Amino acid sequence: MQTKSIYTVGLLIFFWLNPLHSQIPKDSLSLASKVAGVDSISSDSIPQKEPTLLDKVKYTAKEYVRINRKENKLYLYDQAELYYQDMELKAGIIILDYSVNEVTAGRIPDSLGELVQNPYFKQINNEIYPDSLRFNFDTQKALIWNSKSAQNGMNVYAAFTKKENDSVYYIKDAKVTTGGELDSADYYFRIRKGKMVPQGKIVTGFTNMYIADVPTPLALPFAYFPSSQKQQSGFLFPTIGENNNRGYYLQNGGYYLAMSQYYDLALTGDYYSNGSYGFRMDSKYRLMYNFSGSLSMRFENLISGEKGIPGYAKSTVFNVRWNHSKDPKSSPNSNFSASVNFGSSDYFRESVNQLNSPNFLNNTLSSSVSYSKRIPGTPSINMSMNANMSQNSNTKSVNLTLPTFQGSIDRIFPFEPKDRPKKGILQNINFQYSTRAENRIITTEENLFTSEMFKNARNAVNHSIPVSTNFKILKHFNMGASLNYNEVWQPKTIRYNDYDPLIDGVKKDTISGFSAFRTYSYGISMGTTIYGTVNFKEDKKIRSIRHTIRPNISYSSAPSFDQYYDEYIIDADGNTREYTPFEGGLFGTPGRGISQSMGISVNNNFEAKIVDPDSTKTELKKIQLIKNLNLSTSYNFIAESFKWSPVRVSTGIDLFNKKMAVNIGAALDMYALDENNTRINEFNISKGGGLFRITSANLNTGYNFSNETFSKDKDKKNKEEEEEENPFDFFENASGGGRPDDLFGDTIGMGNETNRGEEEEDGEKTKYPSYRAKIPWSMRFTYSLTYSNSRNQNDFTNNSLMFSGDIELTPKWEVGGSSGFDFKNHGFTYTQLRFNRDLDSWRLDFSWVPFSNRASWNFFIGISSGLLSDIKYEKNREPDRRLR
Repeated sequence: MQTKSIYTVGLLIFFWLNPLHSQIPKDSLSLASKVAGVDSISSDSIPQKEPTLLDKVKYTAKEYVRINRKENKLYLYDQAELYYQDMELKAGIIILDYSVNEVTAGRIPDSLGELVQNPYFKQINNEIYPDSLRFNFDTQKALIWNSKSAQNGMNVYAAFTKKENDSVYYIKDAKVTTGGELDSADYYFRIRKGKMVPQGKIVTGFTNMYIADVPTPLALPFAYFPSSQKQQSGFLFPTIGENNNRGYYLQNGGYYLAMSQYYDLALTGDYYSNGSYGFRMDSKYRLMYNFSGSLSMRFENLISGEKGIPGYAKSTVFNVRWNHSKDPKSSPNSNFSASVNFGSSDYFRESVNQLNSPNFLNNTLSSSVSYSKRIPGTPSINMSMNANMSQNSNTKSVNLTLPTFQGSIDRIFPFEPKDRPKKGILQNINFQYSTRAENRIITTEENLFTSEMFKNARNAVNHSIPVSTNFKILKHFNMGASLNYNEVWQPKTIRYNDYDPLIDGVKKDTISGFSAFRTYSYGISMGTTIYGTVNFKEDKKIRSIRHTIRPNISYSSAPSFDQYYDEYIIDADGNTREYTPFEGGLFGTPGRGISQSMGISVNNNFEAKIVDPDSTKTELKKIQLIKNLNLSTSYNFIAESFKWSPVRVSTGIDLFNKKMAVNIGAALDMYALDENNTRINEFNISKGGGLFRITSANLNTGYNFSNETFSKDKDKKNKEEEEEENPFDFFENASGGGRPDDLFGDTIGMGNETNRGEEEEDGEKTKYPSYRAKIPWSMRFTYSLTYSNSRNQNDFTNNSLMFSGDIELTPKWEVGGSSGFDFKNHGFTYTQLRFNRDLDSWRLDFSWVPFSNRASWNFFIGISSGLLSDIKYEKNREPDRRLR
């Protein structure tokens, strides 16, 4: 009995003194109590102990996991990981002190004694890569040594960081750069002390820039670094510089307003020490899946020279641009769009804030706003409303259409069978209806938006109903017949009074009131297709040539509408002149006299089948020799002289595997000239000449090629052929204006922040090596030749060659230029040379116009990242201004 008591007492002492007793099942403790003869107490009456931090965290490690109950610590070693709520911690070693709820993390040595496995700390969206850290779970505060954190493309390295809370970090002896890793960064800003708001901003005390680890005198007593990619309102730092004509300046400074996620607003301005100034407003807006656009308004007050000294001039220029587009998905049956470029004719010549060469060389500013609506049905109805404006910068004339309404009904086949295809003359009868109402104003810039502009306004409405049908005769001839009815409404007409001797002239009256005239015409046409093929022997490279001829002959006629004509006495001798009250109308006048004419046209195409140079292909390759060789003329049955119109000839030829297109056109006149080089009603052949006399001709060609053009890699060549653009698709409706092939030069915006030398791939910049085995290059040529000989002048009115090109000397060096030569005037056209250098985290651009009255240059170097885009240096020489 005594032996049993001693055993049980020892057993109890063992259980209670064991440091791991908390991990022993309660059933074992209950059993020990029973053995000792002690009644177990119900567990329900014992208060539950609150779980410690150790019970809430998740952890793992590769080498070992140890729990020291005496020290209340958890040890994790080698590839250690610890997770708690929104916090994630990885390191070589992690020590968790769950008595004070604090964790410490650091590195561990490898087999060579090098410290590896740097800690990785993540909480919410904040990520830090330090050498070591301490973090308290209760206060959420941390001490961090030698940390690295990424702030939306900006890397922050700090020797010591104190985390106050989730939104405030205090940093000491830190370095900030957008150039990637600190070891390879081109530059960084050294911060002695600062405050960092993650994904927001960094506010610092004294800081200065280091380039290649060399301190520079570029220093500030305090600084602000934005580190957020979200839209935030704030000041826009101006560009500071000096201009030879206007002195020192502050340019593009202002304030940016992040109004909402749908639109923003930037207000900027310029000021020059000679008194010149400018204001700008830029706004972008977008409603997802509905519409998007941008609005820009610019005003500049320009002063040149000194007041009281010869050469002093002062002028104001302005420009308004608005681009709006609608997402087709929002409403498939309606659309609203706008492309407005309106302002002073001299804006692109005189503006001191940009060197927009493409718009400077373009003499016309065009603007349009349009709305269209389609009502589905059978037939469907189409409606559109347009407002257009065209400005000529040379003559300063303005052409406005405010507005133009157009409506139409789709083609209707009244006799079309519902259960089978249309066939025959009756079933193919169809008609349409369309209307156009227009209000047109032609004025000058001086009278624009004044009452004067409406004095010469013209307006009218045109209704048109075409009726047509088609059918075949003799199986091979396509016949067509048409009848066109037109009706024009005008709110004003004119009336000429007879000669008045008191004023020694004729008085012209304008009569207000609705008036209309109606006309009609009819015609018939016949066409067919003829094929001719020449086959060659099997051993020849050319196997066959096919000639396709599509002749067409048409006849049209219209009666004389004499009822719309009147006459008046023009002088004291009683001479008279006929007129129609609808003179000067927007949609012409009624025809005077019977009209009967015949049109003849012939379309030719030449194709060949050749053996494919690729021996792996068994099928013959089809190539086009001559495309669309068109000849057309007409014969006027009513005219008393010159019944035949000149023969128009046009064709196109594709060369070098469709990389070069040659377009040729000519006009051939069959009538001769007299000794005064005046056209006479006699055939040229009867005067000893040829059947035709060339009166005009033109030739246009363009060729784009690059180093890939001559590559032996067929896949690359085929890909280039597929992506090759038409050499004649020069003009695009771009916001900056000009041509996409840069033959008129590039736009140089002051403070241009466009990134070059980098490509975006999966949201990250792709860096290229600084060397390559091949040097990519590209060239673009266009040639234009125009010949005039209508009066035997035998003159080339235009003979010019334009070219542009780019060479990538290295993946980070690019040189380009554009120019041309006028062979008629023996001089170079507008010339621009440029190069740019990708300096990794910096960008360098230089553009130079060496001669002409637009001689200028622009130099720019700045940080590529948009976060620090205000850190830049820019110097330029403006073109000479011609203020008026």
